[in-house]
Amino acid sequence: MKKIFIFFLSITTLLSLRASGVRAQQNPSALETGPLELTAQIPLPGVRGRFDHFSFDPAEPGRVFISALGNNSVEVLNLVEGVVIRQLPGIPDPQGIVYALGVDKLFVGSRQGKLYIYDGITYELQTVIDYHADVDNLRYDAAAKRVYLGYGDGDTAAVGMVDATTNQRLDELYKVGAHPESYQLERSGPNIYVNVPDLKHVGVIDRNSKQITQWPVPDKMDANFPMALDEADHRLFIVTRKPARLIVFDTHSGKVVATLPCVGDVDDIYYDANHKRVYIPGGQGFIDVFQQKDADHYDLITRVPTVVGARTAGYAASLGKKGTDRFFLAVPIAPGKEASVWVYTVQE
Repeated sequence: MKKIFIFFLSITTLLSLRASGVRAQQNPSALETGPLELTAQIPLPGVRGRFDHFSFDPAEPGRVFISALGNNSVEVLNLVEGVVIRQLPGIPDPQGIVYALGVDKLFVGSRQGKLYIYDGITYELQTVIDYHADVDNLRYDAAAKRVYLGYGDGDTAAVGMVDATTNQRLDELYKVGAHPESYQLERSGPNIYVNVPDLKHVGVIDRNSKQITQWPVPDKMDANFPMALDEADHRLFIVTRKPARLIVFDTHSGKVVATLPCVGDVDDIYYDANHKRVYIPGGQGFIDVFQQKDADHYDLITRVPTVVGARTAGYAASLGKKGTDRFFLAVPIAPGKEASVWVYTVQE
């Protein structure tokens, strides 16, 4: 327990305003004094194209890893100095990314079907595992030291696993029938929840029984890509793009308990357990913030203006409400403006 406490205390301290390093430009269209306050902007010189996913290393000096899909690179940011300290080039269409705490390795999935494994300290490439089809979202089970990855299409589509200690691909996998998008692992239970947009459902994988069930997305709703989990309240959040809707499932029953309009062109969603909020960044040019009144009821409390096309984000929670939570938004290059990461401080 002491080590766990130190870990969370570390992320609380290191993801502070000082860690951001660069003061926010006073842009009235971007600043927000509500739940999210823009407090810093970190430039990404020379980075072009769109972004995909974030990962974090809270150990000093604190790092953020970003898959710059359109730039065929991973950008590594130092949070103390607020600058890019390393670029890992030559990764074709990087997508899912996860830093494995305890083994100090960085795992990067490629749309071209490969999983790249780097030493997390030296950034040396250790090995490449070829899955032959679209390696996308990654998750890390720190207790089991396993990296989960969604990959493939059709009959090859599955959620597979890699031993993070040995870098070996494991035989165990869960076939889901179509390409898996965002998914979430239960920490206190056996379930994995998987968005399968081509089949218009959420797949529920029981890691004990190996059984897979399906929860259909509500009628006339399509393109369920992002997902977040409120495990304590047994609620699963997904967002559809057609139309743009936040959908809340009861994970006990599999029933939909809420459906709400939200920002469009969404690729990420995060649940903030400290403040009982849902953050939804959309390429439409806003971050929608929903307040959880109770497990079945949610209010849109603000729509934070950002930039059109900025839909990739990361959220770093602190330990309890006394710490400082951060929300990170990747802003693509635009005419006259270089790409950057906007850092928001979560307000009470």
